[in-house]
Amino acid sequence: MKKITGRILLAGTASAMALGAAGAAHAQAFYLQEQSVRAQGRAFSGEAADTGVDSLWWNPAAIGGLEGGQASVHASVILPKGKVVDDGTAIVRPGQAPASVGGNPVAKNPINNGVLPSGSIAYGFGKVAFGLTVTSPYSFTTDYASDSWARYSADKTKLRTIDIQPSIAFQPVEGLYVGAAANVEHVDATLGNYLPNLLATLPDGHQQLKGSGWDVGWSVGAQYHNGPASIGVAYKSAIKHKLDGSLTIDGLLGPLAGQNMSLDTTAEFTTPWQAIMSARVKATKQLTLNAQVVAYGWSKFNAIQLGAPVNTSIPENYKDGFSYAFGADYDVNAKWTVRGGVQYGETPTSSGDRDARVPDSNRWNFSAGTTYNMTSKIAIDAAASYISFKDAPINRITAAYVGTPVQTPVLTNGSLQDAYAMVFSLGARVSF
Repeated sequence: MKKITGRILLAGTASAMALGAAGAAHAQAFYLQEQSVRAQGRAFSGEAADTGVDSLWWNPAAIGGLEGGQASVHASVILPKGKVVDDGTAIVRPGQAPASVGGNPVAKNPINNGVLPSGSIAYGFGKVAFGLTVTSPYSFTTDYASDSWARYSADKTKLRTIDIQPSIAFQPVEGLYVGAAANVEHVDATLGNYLPNLLATLPDGHQQLKGSGWDVGWSVGAQYHNGPASIGVAYKSAIKHKLDGSLTIDGLLGPLAGQNMSLDTTAEFTTPWQAIMSARVKATKQLTLNAQVVAYGWSKFNAIQLGAPVNTSIPENYKDGFSYAFGADYDVNAKWTVRGGVQYGETPTSSGDRDARVPDSNRWNFSAGTTYNMTSKIAIDAAASYISFKDAPINRITAAYVGTPVQTPVLTNGSLQDAYAMVFSLGARVSF
């Protein structure tokens, strides 16, 4: 039989050595924005224009003008819920009529609960300041059962990223701050999906991809403060990742048995750029209003390139999009601040290209939070968010063994239903 190693990967819309799924993520697709408790409390509505280490991820100019040191640590508990439902997915095995894909027709809560840590530190000398923030902007675990209707798209996907961002900021003139940073990012990932054997009476085969790697991007930004108003703009570059890893295929039977193997390979993909603009206005002595717009360059994530000996490309066809946020901070007294906000985010996925590995959709984020200043140098932050996702079709048509005599189309017809997430966060900030 014709060698089909390079084609097997298309069986379940294998979405990346590193990026496969986010499901109920919290900004767009598989990007997590919970890098500051203060920011979460106002639905990420003023971060590029605010100052201090808690805004460093969004704008390296945020530490401009700092004198002395600041540090912060945060942790977010992320609790996603929802259903991925089969609405009539069919499989067309060679020489056979279309038949139901079978399996459990409802996958409940396929995205695992998780804890997302982050932290920052900075020290300034007035005209110049240096900072470091460590975040995990793309991290999740999704898990479909072996008998799920979605098994040919995904079973278990695990992604962990570490983004280390050293930053520097200057104050060239009064009120103006500019900053720049490197983004040194490590990715470690595992993803898998099941493979259909040629007869429905045979158990499924399985494939698993693993990979990891280090790559570098950059960020730049500026802030201008004039009386009660502050504006901030920032740009975070796309990062092209190359992962070294392995592919393991097993459980194929009959004529496909010769394709069971374990081999080394690579994968390349690009995460999106971000262009951020925000403003903060102190409307009264106690009330500050915030607004922020973020443009995401998701079209950079248009395909996954798998290297030798696989040598194939997996199209993703993501589209650029925006998020819009509005919020407010209110100083109840000198020690206590409360805040709230709302954010709307567009999904980069489209009908016809959306699969069970990334069951993403447009979402609303409703958040509230508070800060309590225990002393003049120590503050405690807390925040909670409810994120509601629009129901959306999961209808990306795929095929196993493309271009061979045993090509096996999977006519995906499903939907994301009743999806939402709760996020609870706690953090602390210290000045020194």
